[in-house]
Amino acid sequence: MDKIKKHLNAAGLGLLLLALIALKVWPQSGLLALVLAVLGAAVLAAYFVLHAGDFKQGLKRRSLLYSSNLALIVVLTLAILTLINVLGARYHKRFDFTEAKVHSLSDQSITVAKALKQDVQVKAFFREGNYGRVRLQDLLKIYAYHSPRVKVEFIDPDKNPGLVKRYEVTQDGTVVFESGEKDTRITEVTEEAVTNAVIKVTRAKTKTILFLEGHGEKSIETTDENGFSFAKDELGKLGYEVKKQTLARAGTLPDDCALLVVPGPQKDLAPAELETISVYLKKGGRVLLLADPQTAPGLAGFLAAYGVKLEDDIVFDRPSLLGGDYLMPVMSGLTEHAITRAFRYATVYPLARSIDAVEPKPEGVDSVLVLGRTGDYAYAKKGFVLKPKMTLKEIAFDEKKDKRGPIPLAALAVLKAATGGEGKAAPEGRLVVFGDSDFAGNRYFDAYGNGNLFLNAANWLTEESDLISIQPKTQNPRTIQLTPGQGRRIFWFSVVLLPLLVLAYGVSTWLRRKAL
Repeated sequence: MDKIKKHLNAAGLGLLLLALIALKVWPQSGLLALVLAVLGAAVLAAYFVLHAGDFKQGLKRRSLLYSSNLALIVVLTLAILTLINVLGARYHKRFDFTEAKVHSLSDQSITVAKALKQDVQVKAFFREGNYGRVRLQDLLKIYAYHSPRVKVEFIDPDKNPGLVKRYEVTQDGTVVFESGEKDTRITEVTEEAVTNAVIKVTRAKTKTILFLEGHGEKSIETTDENGFSFAKDELGKLGYEVKKQTLARAGTLPDDCALLVVPGPQKDLAPAELETISVYLKKGGRVLLLADPQTAPGLAGFLAAYGVKLEDDIVFDRPSLLGGDYLMPVMSGLTEHAITRAFRYATVYPLARSIDAVEPKPEGVDSVLVLGRTGDYAYAKKGFVLKPKMTLKEIAFDEKKDKRGPIPLAALAVLKAATGGEGKAAPEGRLVVFGDSDFAGNRYFDAYGNGNLFLNAANWLTEESDLISIQPKTQNPRTIQLTPGQGRRIFWFSVVLLPLLVLAYGVSTWLRRKAL
């Protein structure tokens, strides 16, 4: 009986601990946790009642002061830990210490997540053994951390054939996004795919992008290296409707045209066609023009009216680590703008001409900005004639004739908003010009930041700034390159010499002890 009386405190604390464990392991069985907690409290109360005399004697001892101090320290420590736990549960904060931030979302994705005004239901159809399931779970946890609007549900297709049939899922790893009456689906587990899917189902309406044709422009239907099918596909992933457009017979552009892309015309546009584009711009239209060197000379006069100077030259640059020859300049000096914000990638331009701003600005133009420039080693040759074979002497920099870098390769202009009907102001016109079209073609679209910059320009022009092409994060490999000699030295030192030293020390120690 005395032994039981002596250990009642331990029994009471044990019952309270079991109550906490039951609450965590079986949260649905709250009654069990409550019973264990009540029993534990009752046992502890009995312990204090049975040992009341001992406590009275203890109050008269000098050690009570030390015991009280120790108890106070314990209580304060527990209180601090409890406070930290409560604050951690209420104010959750994630930290990503990886160099490439592979466990974080890009700024663009975070902006999209935080701006959600309606719930997005994410239904991920993954079998248990699908390797992409864990990757998607980790990714969606980060989205849910930034926005409670993201609701995630993982569904095993083998166990839920009804849902599979309802959502017409034919491939393991399909992720369905729903918001309101809109839905879309993806099959790749990437941040860019998830963010763009979220944008698609929450966007008010689909915008149309038209690609001009009829003057030798690159076609969005051509899938070889000279086509623009990659650009079309990527714009489609962002939720745009992409179509072809001719101006030879149409006197105006369709009312639903959110952006007109002119992808490298080889011949001049007719005066009537240029007038159509001009009227479109003045009414708040948006144009993305890619002008190759020594083509469509009439574009220079058209662009000058909007503050953009299209030079009749060819830009050379020294061969860089990015690859290419003297005719592939690299644009790395970017001007701060919504198109280039958070854009940290170089872009390459196979056979480019320079673009500059006209000073002073023409009437009706609100602002003109050079978007990006080459490095200092680039230079522009005016009136240079390309030949199949050229010597280094022919393309060398000439201080008397050539322009030294940095050379501007892209510019934009914003037109003043015209007054529309009934005194209402029309939207501002926007124009972006690049001195090359090949950088956004199929062959170079995925080279460095080329495709990203093209899409960013299109998204700014259509005022879809949250539709950003997100560069995938990569982890830098932690490798070291060794010469054969260095490899041999490391092998002999670590595999042969060190073990022999350890063995020799052990043998000598054993011999000394044996001699004692």
